[in-house]
Amino acid sequence: MTTSLPPRAGRHCHNALNPFHSTLYFSPDLDREFGALGLTDPAAMRLAARSAPLGAVGAGTVAATFYNYRWELLDRHLPAVWETAAPAAVLDARLRAVDATLRRLLGEEAVASPEMAEAAVLALRAAEACTRHARPLYSANADLPVPAEPHLAYWHAATLLREHRGDGHLTALLSAGLDPVEALVSHTATGKGMTPRWVLGSRGWNRADWETARERLRGRGYLDADGELTETGKRLREELEETTDRLDAAPYEHLGAAGVERLTELGRGFLAAAAGAGAFPDGLVGKD
Repeated sequence: MTTSLPPRAGRHCHNALNPFHSTLYFSPDLDREFGALGLTDPAAMRLAARSAPLGAVGAGTVAATFYNYRWELLDRHLPAVWETAAPAAVLDARLRAVDATLRRLLGEEAVASPEMAEAAVLALRAAEACTRHARPLYSANADLPVPAEPHLAYWHAATLLREHRGDGHLTALLSAGLDPVEALVSHTATGKGMTPRWVLGSRGWNRADWETARERLRGRGYLDADGELTETGKRLREELEETTDRLDAAPYEHLGAAGVERLTELGRGFLAAAAGAGAFPDGLVGKD
């Protein structure tokens, strides 16, 4: 595939947009808004927040689209969560939480800045080239209206681009033959994923599941005796990202090299400001 972009430019842009979307899941504003709806269980809240664009779905749909959650966790909360709060109410509360979160983390000046408006325009332009086929989470979010305020439009566009890449990444994981826990273990082993403590606390797996998956990966030559990636394992993870890059190239090709560079610059600035304001808990990312 020929490209006008520098190597990994789309991936680098995604790496600035994806965590910006994820500020929501660690926000006290989400807890407050969802608590007002009667949702108080942390797992139920976060499952509802991400799956609401799909409608009042059950555990089966979320297992397929989220990929790396334990079935028993999903079955405990879905579809029961929709009896407490309908998807439309969850989506409204989600957007209110995003608004409060970004104003708190970035400040009113940044929210109303020309740079925020520029980032929203660029990210929405990139999303114009996203495709719906075999991309359920992207497609469901693409059905939602674009918010009028630039900071909310930027978060919405970041969500579209995040889920578009994520849907494609599942294709890569399936092709590589990695099951949900193996995908999590191998990602954590890169040092770029969530620590086992955070994974186990949010995805429903237990330590025995984790260690059994490690053994399977050792048996396939992807991990060494200490749980570190072997050279074969490093190649696997890079091949996964390269496949995902290829499947996710269209939005960034559509935006063009200059636009991708500028969106990445703006996105990194907003992400750094959010992180500096405490958007993410300590010890979230790493191997231990």
